[in-house]
Amino acid sequence: MQTKKEQPKARKRSTKANAEAPAAVPAAACAPQIIVPKKEDDSFFLPYQAAWIKDGSRLKLIEKSRQIGMSWATAYALVRRKSVSDARGDAWISSRDDLQARLFKEDCNHFANILHIAATDMGLQVVDDEKRVSAYVLAMANGCRIHSMSSNPDAQAGKRGDRVLDEFALHPDPRKLWAIAYPGITWGGQLEIISTHRGSQNLFNQLIQDIRHNGNPMGISLHRVTLEDALNQGFLRKLKAKLPQDDPRQEMDEAAYFDFIRSGCIDEESFRQEYMCEPSDDASAFISYDLIDACSMPRDEQWELALDPRKEYFAGMDIGRKHDLTVFYLVEADGKRRITRRIIEMKDAPFHEQAALLGHYACLPYVRRVCIDATGIGMQLAEEARLRHGLKVECVTFSNGVKEDLAVTLRRCMEDGALRIPALPELVADLRKIRKSTTSAGNVRYEGERGTDGHADRFWALALALHAAKPGADCGHIGVLGAVRAQGARGGAAGEKTFRTGAGWPGAVNRFLKK
Repeated sequence: MQTKKEQPKARKRSTKANAEAPAAVPAAACAPQIIVPKKEDDSFFLPYQAAWIKDGSRLKLIEKSRQIGMSWATAYALVRRKSVSDARGDAWISSRDDLQARLFKEDCNHFANILHIAATDMGLQVVDDEKRVSAYVLAMANGCRIHSMSSNPDAQAGKRGDRVLDEFALHPDPRKLWAIAYPGITWGGQLEIISTHRGSQNLFNQLIQDIRHNGNPMGISLHRVTLEDALNQGFLRKLKAKLPQDDPRQEMDEAAYFDFIRSGCIDEESFRQEYMCEPSDDASAFISYDLIDACSMPRDEQWELALDPRKEYFAGMDIGRKHDLTVFYLVEADGKRRITRRIIEMKDAPFHEQAALLGHYACLPYVRRVCIDATGIGMQLAEEARLRHGLKVECVTFSNGVKEDLAVTLRRCMEDGALRIPALPELVADLRKIRKSTTSAGNVRYEGERGTDGHADRFWALALALHAAKPGADCGHIGVLGAVRAQGARGGAAGEKTFRTGAGWPGAVNRFLKK
């Protein structure tokens, strides 16, 4: 069985269902084959978007680069399809979160206005009282409705009509979402899956492998658009038309834009997965994407809450100076759960500034215990903190055995559903960097690849915080010297270096020390 033909691309690609998947290309050898598109081509939709819109297959799937306008094109197709007089059934869109659901509905509104289609924006409507499911609804004059919802799979149960599963691989439980959404097209309609990759073991990649290598048993029409493909088909021209004239990207050609996007990614693995349709290898990573997604908070959830003196907090601090980041990680203990409340990063920060940050939090009586990386350059800072704050501070020297204990504790906490983390790209990248290996002598090692953004420093700071939160720890007392130092640091020293946090705010140390 064959998949639907893809639009012509810069490099010839087989469209047979059992065609070999493109092999991964080493970083040094993956210079893009950019062909500048014809300037006179002024089509409203780019070729890859038009191919997706015209594909009427019952089941269709696209693996794609980030931010190339596929959800936008899908909104157009739905409005056209649901506005005709003989349209049957509603459309149900499952987006990654509430924000994306609202934006998809706004795209539908946009196209209804452009096409002069009579449609009523119903706003946020309750579509299932029992399950407390709400959706952003656009009602057509013919009675059909487009419902745009967040990712709760139960929201799809019992609904008939077209299905759009947007960013399918990023949903917390893609398998459950598919199982509930698929029966909804029994009496007619399309099931459309749109996503970037999220690891090799994700159901999204398994579906693609079945299409390419196992005879396509479900008969899914497969599309594939990398960033390179999009650029070769005119994406940059469309983007520039929307950008301000003083935007630096106005001066870039396709090759320069490709390099610009690539240089902004956390690491090469992230770039190839997010933009080149190459799933990360879950087999070699110690922490899988499924685990990360299960522990991640919604993107719009506020996690940096003011610290509550009635609660208990635990901290870990991984020390760096020139090449690596210093990361301070604070978790709140809520029964057996550990909830992230602070991620404070310091790059090239003098040790006295690192000590000021540590001193402030160690002095707070509701911060019960702090574990510090006492390996190498962290030894002096850790020893001085121990002298100032007593047994409240534990100096942790990294050995293979200690790192194994820290890493395994972190993963077990995630597997037990006892950890909540913010969905920050840099944190996700650090969690993915750790690899477990065994030496020829039989020793187990847990190491992270060193990059421009550190050496999995956020992973180790989080692991230290979880170690600090282990039950039965003796928190000891707060030294008088530490209290004086912390009070002096609370207002922030004049001319203090600007630090950045996991959320990207400047002046992080001052901002938090004032609380």
